[in-house]
Amino acid sequence: MPKPLLVLQLRPEDVTADSEYACFLKYGQLKAEDTHRIRIEKNGIPHDLKLDDYCAIIVGGSPFDISTPEDEKTGIQKKIEADFKHLLEEVLDRDFPFLGACSGNSLLGHYLGTPITTKYAETVSCVTLDITVAGQKDKLLEGFPAHIDVLLGHKEACDSTPDGTTLLMTGKDCPVQMFRVGENVYATQFHPEGDAEEFALRVDIYANHGYFEPHEAQAIKKASSEKPTPWAQKILRRFVACYLNY
Repeated sequence: MPKPLLVLQLRPEDVTADSEYACFLKYGQLKAEDTHRIRIEKNGIPHDLKLDDYCAIIVGGSPFDISTPEDEKTGIQKKIEADFKHLLEEVLDRDFPFLGACSGNSLLGHYLGTPITTKYAETVSCVTLDITVAGQKDKLLEGFPAHIDVLLGHKEACDSTPDGTTLLMTGKDCPVQMFRVGENVYATQFHPEGDAEEFALRVDIYANHGYFEPHEAQAIKKASSEKPTPWAQKILRRFVACYLNY
């Protein structure tokens, strides 16, 4: 029996969680039956979760911020961070296929000891990123152009490339945009599943969450829809192709 791909989601709103999951399916060229979807924003990661039951893991975005002072974090955020500490310990020990996008990037970077701060925050936008020399040789990026457009928006990021990892993509305003640990563990600061419609929805839902000034929403939606991001979405598709039934 083929093993499903585990999708862990952290978004509290049904509409954004469902839309994100639909984009994972669409751009990963997945069927729902290829996945096991768990929304962990209410109860954290199930204590009996076993990596042997899955072929790979994808982690989506979240309004939670690692850089929030500890005394201001909610109980569920603290539980999720603790749960990920245990999960990532096993993922890295086994070099288990993993792709963390945005919040998944911060959780992995934090686990690896790099500071996660607001120093390299970026407003919701479509930006052009550079693929590093190492990235050009990576199995998820091989054959890509030197520069690709992506959709992103984040209040925090890795201050530096975590020790022992390989930087795959970098940007002018945020240097750590994609990195790899070992051979199979990946993180992206941007959203490989994102498209203009998905980002317009997120702009509406998160207009008062500090990503941008509310009066900027319409201009941001327009700017985010001006360029397609097929190469970013191809990263997700390649990850699935590499590891589904791994």
